[in-house]
Amino acid sequence: MTTHPNSSVEFFIVGFLDAPNAHVPLFFFFLLVYMLTIVGNLILILLIISNSKLKTPMYFFLCNLSALDIVYTSVTCPKLINIFVTNNGRISYVGCIIQLFFFMAFWNTEYFLLTVMSYDRYVAICKPLHYTVIMNWKVCISTAAGTWIGGMLGSISGTTVTALATFHLSNKLNHFYCDIKALEKLAMGDSTSIRNAIFAHGLIFVMSSFIFILITYIYIISSILKIRSRKGKSKAFSTCASHLTVVSFFYVLIFDLYFRPKASISLNEVKGLTVFIVYIIPLLNPIIYSFRNKDVKNALKSVIKKKMSG
Repeated sequence: MTTHPNSSVEFFIVGFLDAPNAHVPLFFFFLLVYMLTIVGNLILILLIISNSKLKTPMYFFLCNLSALDIVYTSVTCPKLINIFVTNNGRISYVGCIIQLFFFMAFWNTEYFLLTVMSYDRYVAICKPLHYTVIMNWKVCISTAAGTWIGGMLGSISGTTVTALATFHLSNKLNHFYCDIKALEKLAMGDSTSIRNAIFAHGLIFVMSSFIFILITYIYIISSILKIRSRKGKSKAFSTCASHLTVVSFFYVLIFDLYFRPKASISLNEVKGLTVFIVYIIPLLNPIIYSFRNKDVKNALKSVIKKKMSG
């Protein structure tokens, strides 16, 4: 019986271990960010579930986004916090591949979910009379399930080709999680299959979702501009302002990270941008949707009043 060539492989996640003087503040920073992300998104989920006024397709998808942000952050942040505590970045080959699979799966789901949310806003603003028919609960539930399943399925190819590559017994992974690009640099021999998987992922998930969202917002803005009353324009825009803010922030960082010339971006900048994408955006999502959304603010005020009066 032959053993897999990577069965004894071990990776060493460098993370931020190359900055020993910053370990303590970084530990508290990531711990605080992780705790606030969990608490903020859980509060938003509970508000949506408990308030009858928030039982609409838009908030249903927002509830999915909050749940996604919790599990998405949990794939990498606990391990990173543990590295700061133990000062040990070791991770097994199997552990690394599992982390890679779920990270890619949830990231794919994020692309899909943001795309579905933009379509929901398109129907609400451009086809308001048909909204309840087009975005019925059967469609919403099946679409949400499709984003999660699609994200998982989309992760299989990239994870598989990476898992099949051969690595040295001990490898320094110059990142703070098992990133496919960082792993591609450590693969022995020809890593064309991994590069092809990265390219296909960028084309299928990043570019296709971005183009779809861009087209929907062209139609949305066009429809809003046709509304005669200023109040009507303001109301229509407010229904998609939160989503547009999140999407803009997300894709600006993504494009800056992946499409800037390699020579003009340092490794520290890569880590910094990735921290914003992986940790700061999931933290900001519930804040953005709360402060820019009257329904969520009213639901939160109602809960606070009940607690104070009770």
